[in-house]
Amino acid sequence: MYPTPRQPARGLRYVRLVPAALIFTGLALSVVTPPHLTFTPLFVAPPVLAAPVMTLRGTVYTGLAALLASALLAFTGRTVLTGQEIITFLTVLTATGLALLINRIVAQRDQWVASARGVAEIVQRAVVPEPPNRAGSLLVAARYRAAQRDTLIGGDLYAVRDTPYGVRLLVGDVRGKGLGATEMVSVILGTFREAAEYEEELGTLCTRLQAAVEREKRTRGAIDPQEEFATAVVVEVPRAPPHELRLINLGHPPPLLLPGDAPARYLEVSDPQLPLGLMELSGWTGCPQTFPFPPGAQLLLYTDGVSEARDGRGVFFDPALALDEEEFGNPQELLDRLVSDVLRYTGGRLNDDMALLAVSRATAGNPGAANR
Repeated sequence: MYPTPRQPARGLRYVRLVPAALIFTGLALSVVTPPHLTFTPLFVAPPVLAAPVMTLRGTVYTGLAALLASALLAFTGRTVLTGQEIITFLTVLTATGLALLINRIVAQRDQWVASARGVAEIVQRAVVPEPPNRAGSLLVAARYRAAQRDTLIGGDLYAVRDTPYGVRLLVGDVRGKGLGATEMVSVILGTFREAAEYEEELGTLCTRLQAAVEREKRTRGAIDPQEEFATAVVVEVPRAPPHELRLINLGHPPPLLLPGDAPARYLEVSDPQLPLGLMELSGWTGCPQTFPFPPGAQLLLYTDGVSEARDGRGVFFDPALALDEEEFGNPQELLDRLVSDVLRYTGGRLNDDMALLAVSRATAGNPGAANR
């Protein structure tokens, strides 16, 4: 869930206690100090501070408490009110009225943001649909977790296709956000879905993806073509033994293999390529690298929202370290644990979207998995 002004992120929740603390502090200081000293700001500030972080009712109660406190000090032991006391009360009353106005403006903004996020989520799911629970002999789980910093549609993507050449997987990340990134995501996914069915060689499939990205860039008339690109990992898991996978990495974070009976390890290719949209700047070989993918192993593909997640000290999250020596019954359990670990590591504050795709070979004791 996105944090809103009514639901502050962790670390800001205690802000709600500040208004009450100021009122009590003002009362205490007014009692122990000489009468000519006034502490009007301590009664004016609470309703204004409450407005963006509390409900309307909470803001009203805070304003009434501040008014009651100022009135209590004005009338205690006095038969005639001074001009200063009347001004203090009117100042607190004015601040309370402004606080209620601020609260309503913030509430309307929250409704707009919630509506925008809902639309963005619908568009995101339409452009990047959930893959099937099973493809060929593989169990599949996918997860898209949006960052909390804004409501823009992200450029992360994933896709799974069961083809005549095996199950083919794609995880990528288009540079940027918004409609431009969404258009590029749509182009890449559309090309992948078609080319994966007909291109026998994985390298040729990547060439088709590169051509589609270049064509889209020319159509847009990009001012700086080198600023528009997409990192990606393309994987092919053949149907027949030996149990292995073929991998081409186009400037993307390396997939993580969890063998189950051995330490988790990154599948680092010896010949990494430049991202889609920049491949023409290097010598494109088009040769996939082969890795063992034994029964019981799980493969995790992810975007840099995972690998670049940071804790409070600025240290990057390491999925291999977090998931090492852990056993998961299916890919869904793996993604549940990973998302939970990343959110715990970052304190619930994601700086970038996370697109996650996990697969494992189906067995007699583990015939299926469900997506979320």
